[in-house]
Amino acid sequence: MAKKKTSRKELLKGTDEFLTLSGRAVNFYAAHTNVFKYVGLAIAVIAVVYLGVNTYMRYVNKKGQNAYNSAYDTLSKNMGPGADAEGVKKSEELFDKVIDDYGLSKAARLALPQVAYLKFADKKYDEAIALYKEFSKKISGEGDFDSLTKLALAACYEAKGDNKTAIQHLNAILDRPADPFKETAMYSLARLYRLDNQPEKAKEILKEFVEKYKTSPFLRMAKARL
Repeated sequence: MAKKKTSRKELLKGTDEFLTLSGRAVNFYAAHTNVFKYVGLAIAVIAVVYLGVNTYMRYVNKKGQNAYNSAYDTLSKNMGPGADAEGVKKSEELFDKVIDDYGLSKAARLALPQVAYLKFADKKYDEAIALYKEFSKKISGEGDFDSLTKLALAACYEAKGDNKTAIQHLNAILDRPADPFKETAMYSLARLYRLDNQPEKAKEILKEFVEKYKTSPFLRMAKARL
């Protein structure tokens, strides 16, 4: 079939439509030149601010990480038997400095549980609990960190003699279907039920533990308690 030839009139019509559209675009830009200038300026300002904030955050993160490393190094040198009390106190001060001076850094978030642990070791349980709770808010939604924090809180409340609150924190871990710290939480929960004069619940938890964790290092002790 012969291809239909486009007429001159149709060609001119297409050109006119293109020119009309282009003209409208030009006219629109001309009428809104100031708007485009302001928008362009705003975008430039946003870009500069973003760059500045990004650069500043990199600086803060670097300084915070360096301060955290220094605090952690001091703590690691003063752990275990014969630990130097002054060294431990110094490490706590250094972790506090990370939190106070570099609060926006990622390292500041990690410094919170370190200070909390030192407060716990010093038997300042209420201060430790407050710090662990603050850390818990900052890592909300991060499952593994959240479970570790609940284990730490349970230990703090147990040390205070508040077994019922400790039990609540451990049960919260058990409520999660695939939590990597479930084994530890379950074994600790059985012990706490026993301390809280709830032997039947302790036995029930131990039976479930023995059935579920057949390769656990706590298995022999769990069986001995049944």
